[in-house]
Amino acid sequence: MRSLFWRIFASFWLATALVAGLSMLLGRALNQDAWILSQHPAVSGLAEAWTERYERQGESAAQALLEQRRKAFRVHVQVLDDHGQPLTRGTFPRRAAAMEAHQANDRRLPWRRLSTEYTSPRSGETYLFVYRIPHPELFAWHRGSLLLPLSALGIALVILTLFSLLLTLSITRPLDRLRGAVHDLGQTAYQQNSLARLAGRRDELGVLARDFNRMGARLQGLINSQRQLLRDVSHELRSPLARLRVALALAERAPAEERQRLWPRLSQECDRLEALIAEILALARLDADPGSAQAIDLNALLHELQEDARLSAPQQEIVVRLANGAELQGWPDMLRRALDNLLRNAMRFNPVGQPIELSVTHRGQELYISVRDHGPGVAAEHLPKLGEPFFRAPGQAEAGHGLGLAIARRAAERHGGRLVLENRPGGGFSASLCLPQHGQSKP
Repeated sequence: MRSLFWRIFASFWLATALVAGLSMLLGRALNQDAWILSQHPAVSGLAEAWTERYERQGESAAQALLEQRRKAFRVHVQVLDDHGQPLTRGTFPRRAAAMEAHQANDRRLPWRRLSTEYTSPRSGETYLFVYRIPHPELFAWHRGSLLLPLSALGIALVILTLFSLLLTLSITRPLDRLRGAVHDLGQTAYQQNSLARLAGRRDELGVLARDFNRMGARLQGLINSQRQLLRDVSHELRSPLARLRVALALAERAPAEERQRLWPRLSQECDRLEALIAEILALARLDADPGSAQAIDLNALLHELQEDARLSAPQQEIVVRLANGAELQGWPDMLRRALDNLLRNAMRFNPVGQPIELSVTHRGQELYISVRDHGPGVAAEHLPKLGEPFFRAPGQAEAGHGLGLAIARRAAERHGGRLVLENRPGGGFSASLCLPQHGQSKP
């Protein structure tokens, strides 16, 4: 369980305990008679002590106990039997009865009158104890008795305030850092180390910071790749446009016969430019929402690619091998374009008379859709860069813009997989789409 949960839980628990304490204190204040009888030192335990002394030692001993209490606490006591008759002389002043009779409805009496019954466990007799506590004595006792609970309440409030402050700071400070990181990300100035300390926490905020770091790194990677793509696109478009301008300038100054010879060149440059734009658009569409994934009929897809390859390059032999039980969820058009690019690359470099292998195999929970040729392969130092837009390995004389493998790699990533490129032992090149069996797509 995360520590932030326990912090919040503890805060609510302390608040609940504080409310319960205040409720108990308020309850005592509302029930003052019972509180005084149970807590006042002159009254607490007097009924038990007086009854034991009265029954064991007689009336004089019991009266002496009442006199001791009066001298010690200035509290007057009278004890009555079941018939309302006093059992001892008591300690009430003589003027007390006259004052109570004269001021029966007046609350300004100089004392507080309390009464309680006590049944002797020895004889079974019930005694009525009547107490008169002077108001000055009662007020002084109230101040002393409330000092401890009020002090405890004050300490509890201070502790709860400090704990709430620490809890608030432990939440708001990380949120402020996250807010700053969001602002930096919006300004494309985000630095991953700005949340390094927060990502090291072992609570929910640490998990959020780590997820934000991954998101920020991915967004920055996408932004950088888009910027690089724009630079590469502008560079790649300049060449055919420059050739078109040169051809048009030559055609304007050339005689009619020379123009007829230049028109095919102009048409060829337009075709190249159109093909380049089509591949750029195909790469850009892979970042759009493709909709819901669906079941892909791999057998039909591979044989369709085989037939298309036979029409475009009848001299090449395409061999299809499909493992039993190969199932895949994804987007057929996206996968078809990726495999078509891989197959066309293989046909460019594969020598006539050697078959190109188009196969699907199981490897654990993954499917490998591979295109293998018998061409010269690629130098090992260039393998990591293959799949980057507009990158072409040096020494290639075949036509192309370096977008086919980039499209295949992005399609594999959208299916939750990856593009694996490697030279075959003994010669040749292998390009494989390594995809999860159930096609878990990624954004």
